[in-house]
Amino acid sequence: MAPFLTDVGSTRSDKENSMTCRLLALLGLMTAWLCCFDVSYVVAAELPTLDQRFADENVDEVPDFQRHVVPLMSRLGCNGRSCHGSFQGRGGFQLSLFGYDFQADHDAMTKGDEPRVNLTEIDESLIVAKPTDEYSHEGGERFKLGSWEHRVFKNWIADGAKFDKDQVAKLDRLEVTPAEVLFGADPEQVQLKAIAVWADGTREDVTPLCRYTTNDGEIADVDGDGVISSGEKGDTHVIVAYDKAVISVPVLRPVSDLTGAKYPQVAANTKIDELVLSKLRKLGITPSPVASDEEFLRRVNLDIAGTLPTPDEVRAFVADTDPNKRHAKVNELLETPAYVAKWTTLLCDITGNNDEQLNNVSPVRLGPSQEWYDWIYRRVEQNMPYDELATGIIMARSRESGESYREYCEEMSNLYRKNESFAERDTLTHYWARLNFRTPEDRAIGFAYAFMGIRIQCAQCHKHPFDVWSKQDFDDFKTFFAQARFTRQPRRTDAAYEEYQALVKELDVQGKNGGEMRRDIAKKLQQGKTVPFPEVELLPTAAIFRQPNRGKRDRNMPKPDMMANILGEESVDLSQVEDIREPLMKWLRSENNPYFAKSIVNRVWAVYFNVGIVDPVDDLSLGNPPSNGPLLDYLAEGFVKNGYDMKWLHREIVGSDTYQRTWKPNDTNRMDYRNFSRAIPRRLPAEVAYDIVNQATSNDKTLENYAATLEDRAMSIPGTSPQGKARNAQYALQVFGRSTRDSNCECDRSMEASLLQTVYLQNDSEVLKRLTDNGGWVAELEKEINGNPGVDQQLERRVEQGRDLIKSGQQRIAKMRQNGAKAEAIQQAVKKLAAAKSRLEVLERQLHRQKLPAAEKSTPNDIASLVEEAYLRTLSRLPDAEEKTIAERHFDEVGNPVDGIRDLMWALVNTKEFIVNH
Repeated sequence: MAPFLTDVGSTRSDKENSMTCRLLALLGLMTAWLCCFDVSYVVAAELPTLDQRFADENVDEVPDFQRHVVPLMSRLGCNGRSCHGSFQGRGGFQLSLFGYDFQADHDAMTKGDEPRVNLTEIDESLIVAKPTDEYSHEGGERFKLGSWEHRVFKNWIADGAKFDKDQVAKLDRLEVTPAEVLFGADPEQVQLKAIAVWADGTREDVTPLCRYTTNDGEIADVDGDGVISSGEKGDTHVIVAYDKAVISVPVLRPVSDLTGAKYPQVAANTKIDELVLSKLRKLGITPSPVASDEEFLRRVNLDIAGTLPTPDEVRAFVADTDPNKRHAKVNELLETPAYVAKWTTLLCDITGNNDEQLNNVSPVRLGPSQEWYDWIYRRVEQNMPYDELATGIIMARSRESGESYREYCEEMSNLYRKNESFAERDTLTHYWARLNFRTPEDRAIGFAYAFMGIRIQCAQCHKHPFDVWSKQDFDDFKTFFAQARFTRQPRRTDAAYEEYQALVKELDVQGKNGGEMRRDIAKKLQQGKTVPFPEVELLPTAAIFRQPNRGKRDRNMPKPDMMANILGEESVDLSQVEDIREPLMKWLRSENNPYFAKSIVNRVWAVYFNVGIVDPVDDLSLGNPPSNGPLLDYLAEGFVKNGYDMKWLHREIVGSDTYQRTWKPNDTNRMDYRNFSRAIPRRLPAEVAYDIVNQATSNDKTLENYAATLEDRAMSIPGTSPQGKARNAQYALQVFGRSTRDSNCECDRSMEASLLQTVYLQNDSEVLKRLTDNGGWVAELEKEINGNPGVDQQLERRVEQGRDLIKSGQQRIAKMRQNGAKAEAIQQAVKKLAAAKSRLEVLERQLHRQKLPAAEKSTPNDIASLVEEAYLRTLSRLPDAEEKTIAERHFDEVGNPVDGIRDLMWALVNTKEFIVNH
């Protein structure tokens, strides 16, 4: 050893060399000592599968109830929905669904009038005799006598059928390999392997104890042993469940041989494109090319602002040679009132702005749904970070800290007396006031839908079948919604009750019944009086825990432990917080929260692509994994890092080639509806469908300002019951499936096509009226063609103003160049000038047509111009040669250009191309 020490460290001191010698000697002794023992005692060994360990009939191993017996019963289907796991059980024997409640299941097997376990005569135990079909068993034979499964149950019973509820093991994780299955062109099979890693360090191969399901049996089938068999071409997931773990395994079978080195070169200009192409490359799917300017412009207008581009906008956009024009158009649309209205409507859908559920929330009749809409509209308009907007809803309460009830009532009365906007208030209390949002259970379910994109209601009764949540998790979770209370008057035990009584006395409305009293209070408010207002208040924390099931009051109950878990993620001592929603909001906004950012990102993505990265968008369960996990992670992480900026999210998505691809398929992506290789033509939302019929048929002046004004727009209807002029839209919105906002579920809105929609567009009096309405485009053309001197003078003034505007614009640009203005500013000015020129061309054509003698107003050139205008108004593109020929032939047949254009507009409105976004 001395020469070695000399070689490696000749500059060391003798003391250092001596110390090194002693350490190496000690290491040698330890190595020799360890060699005498099995290495498995030093490094945790991986226990082989249970079927291997119990293959020998003389096995004496005792299986564990939690780790082996219950999972085996799940594997055999004993605790499934159709067997003993159903609500009523089966044959007098009930188990918890999928074995989530170990104590209850153990009691069901070992106790009661007819226990399923016989400790003295093991083979007579019903959990052995029935599944082997020794006794009549409705479920038939589940395993054979002498099988490994049989030995597992026998050995457990022979050892006393033990289970200690205080010794429940914690599963750290479930490792499933392969993590992804990529099949080849020929049918194949792949064996999954599942390793349970427990908190105590134990590792066990639990492959034969897992439950396996496939999300699409046509693409991949999986048997009870975890063997996946390839099917049709495409992609899906196989779900592996064991104990509380749920793992998804992507399974892909390429649709073509264009994979690996054969995959063509496709540019990935953004991170979104890169992540989408990464999966398409595995599937052998080549994306469609980027859409034309006309296709992109129509799609992006409808998706962002729910509005068609005007004919002038289409002409100007197509003529624009700026390579950044698409980016500029997106920014332009994000600044329009129509954008604000469209996305406010989406958030009203998500949060549940429903007139019927807001009865008596405010003394102002028909006010709450409008106030709700205005509150969200203001924040979307300001581009308030989404987490702050959500906080204003979730943490809402009526009175500020230290504010008395009378002060609150004076503040609210002043708001209406001075005709101020409810949007000025910091929080949206109406969210907590809905009639269908009063119990902790309803609130927990609705909240999970809206802000987490999950369906937690299954866990009310049993472990969630496709996630890790148990009934206890649900019971803990609903606690966070039990403290906030909507009340029409303060509690009698509250000091504010005396202030309420004093107000009622001052208004002289005491002693009247509820309806009469509310009507009188509303009148007093209109007269300028201070009136009592309903409010959202917080119950004392201790009162929540004196309620059995945390919902029904019982003051005689002893005070329990005030601890609650947020869906098993985080334990909170609620005795330490005044508002128990606060830790919930803090958890929701935490950077690693698995739901909050992903939920809204996924919803926004679905608006642009017809389908979410997770679909349905309100089912972000482990059993419903994203079609592209890295893509969802990237967008959610970027959203959080960019301060929950909604406009960042819109720009990021719409700026990608993935969004801008054409709908036209190729041979590889024709059947792709979930991997974003092309745009999917989709029916428009109800509000947009209604609005664009009105927009396309409106006169030129209305059309020009459509994105900038919200008057009479279905998109700006606040609640679920249109009022005033908007009443006309009620039937159409119902036919096209506007959200009912009953449950916060995405299913409240229908995007399905139906025969009624076709009948509405073809025959409804409202649509036909639009084609003949005095204020519409066709009527405007009729006046031009038949002569209308008053309109001529007005039109001449508009033409003259347009020419002056262009002249001053040219002068301004020349001056900007002379003064060395920034290139961006000059470019914007040039674009505005081009748009003004395009508008002027239309006005000049109209003026020219009006000045022609009647006989010359239906010349071929003029008819061609009308046909082009009709196509641009409805389909946002020019007609092709065949379409132009058919239209002009029809004009010849009817003889009257007004009748011809009316017929053409009706036909175009009834095309699929008009009513879908592509």
